[in-house]
Amino acid sequence: MTDAGRHPNITLHTLAEISGVTGYVGNFEVEIIKRAKYVDETACTSCGECAVACPVVFPDEFNEGLASRKAIHIPFPQAVPSSYLINMDECMGRGCSKCMDVCDKNCIDFNMSDGVITEKVGTIVVATGLEPYDPKAMDEYGYTRFENVVTSVEFERLVNAGGPTKGELVRPLDRKVPKSVGFVQCVGSRSRRRGGEHCSNICCMNTIKSTLILKEHYPDMEITVFYMDIRAFGKGFEDLYNRSRRLGVKYLRGLPGSVEELPNGSLQVAVENMATARVDFHELEMLVLALGINAPRGTRELQEMLGLQLTPDGFYLEAHPKLLPVDAATRGVFYAGCAEGPKDIKESVTQGTAAASRAVRLMHKGEIASEPITASVVTDLCNACGICARVCPYNAITVDVKKKIPAVVNTAACAGCGTCGAECRNNAIVLNHFTDRQINTQTDAMLANRPAEKIVVFACNWCSYAGADFAGVSRLSYPSNVRLIRTMCSGRVDESFIWRAFESGAPVVLVSGCHIGDCHYIDANKWTVKRVERIHKKMAKKGIRPERLQLSWISAAEGVRFARVMADMEDIRKTVTGEEIRDTIAILAEP
Repeated sequence: MTDAGRHPNITLHTLAEISGVTGYVGNFEVEIIKRAKYVDETACTSCGECAVACPVVFPDEFNEGLASRKAIHIPFPQAVPSSYLINMDECMGRGCSKCMDVCDKNCIDFNMSDGVITEKVGTIVVATGLEPYDPKAMDEYGYTRFENVVTSVEFERLVNAGGPTKGELVRPLDRKVPKSVGFVQCVGSRSRRRGGEHCSNICCMNTIKSTLILKEHYPDMEITVFYMDIRAFGKGFEDLYNRSRRLGVKYLRGLPGSVEELPNGSLQVAVENMATARVDFHELEMLVLALGINAPRGTRELQEMLGLQLTPDGFYLEAHPKLLPVDAATRGVFYAGCAEGPKDIKESVTQGTAAASRAVRLMHKGEIASEPITASVVTDLCNACGICARVCPYNAITVDVKKKIPAVVNTAACAGCGTCGAECRNNAIVLNHFTDRQINTQTDAMLANRPAEKIVVFACNWCSYAGADFAGVSRLSYPSNVRLIRTMCSGRVDESFIWRAFESGAPVVLVSGCHIGDCHYIDANKWTVKRVERIHKKMAKKGIRPERLQLSWISAAEGVRFARVMADMEDIRKTVTGEEIRDTIAILAEP
């Protein structure tokens, strides 16, 4: 952070938060609310006289409440800029003003207010960090009841040389060095009931590191680690694990079921030993809870601002796990660190470097080339209803509903999914290279001869169409009467395309795309679901069997699934009689 603060091309906005993001790649406009510090950071020399004079004392958040700080303080020793700030929720203000009286530089200003800053940037790197799991919900471990139960974050501050105890591990209850310490793994991780089902990645190795530190400073200390399984998959990690065991650290497969405090302040831990299939009782003087990692608060708000995707665990979803591991679905936005998922320092540094490289690669030319597959608006047909703007996952369409000004598409922000065109009720939006006429012409050509024998499939370019290709190169067998119509996204499949297929004599129609949550266009396929459900209701009302229209999600790697779905479609096709097809054509021909 010090190097970043000194760099002439880097501007740091500390104690700030993003309140809004508009624009598109190369032309983002970010609105930032900068909170008032009530101290002029450019004039403050961090002499500390103000903190000495301040009479208000509060727990220090940086030291997890194990030490105290004043109402005027530096957030942490390496803070950049190295200047003090005042927490006005704690400060007595002008009624005290002792800090102001001793400040020779006149840095303190109680009239300072929050400010709004607008930055114009070309790309955005999302590095929102992580949030440790709050163990208060898992009260069986006694974190809220027993002082000698601490979290792994609190433990880190206790053994840190710059921490409240100068690196000496002491029990919070009596300030004595414990003779025995236990570590409980996966607190808030890999749990369906509390925390998250994901593995937090760093917990196992963080505990192993902690045991090595304790053995180095306290060789006679008894250390026990309670775990489900140790995941030491990094370079040299298995060696550290074996070294910890050689030093005498006990690793017991099984998690504590209950923790009770003994009269002397020690803790009795009941653990089901998975190796012996019995309950063991361990008396420990201190218990450390290895906390899992969760996505930070505010993740969903930023996701809505930037048009990003989230995984079921709450972290941001990358555009492609292998080909674009640091790219967001929104062009010009990249991920670094634990924003995309739990990772250790090495992985965070690697991803941060990759994100910076991707941003530079995109910006170094000074201009950005956009794909030709974009939407355009026929202004004479647009009635400014605003549906297109609402369904666009990239906020690439602007329309003034009140003034009835026709929609306008920002081609630099448009990714070409075509959802807007499929949802437009007036056919006012055209997707270049995938127009209604082009797609309907393909349908007519496929069903020109013996239509009753054909299976019409509208396949997403990125997943389903690629899945069909994978099935072909894998030599998988599936019905030869399948006819694929490629669209950029299943969201592009207009209701009229499906009716056109049935009017042309198609016995069955399949709409296929990316799995929900894995859409190449953020969440465009959720509109596909709504559209197909709407068509199913209309089919039932018209007397057409809804089973003849199917919706299936197939990824690019699921060639086997593609073949199986096509076989199922063939089974449905065989149940459709010629008379049923003729009746459908007659029903749809009615005005």
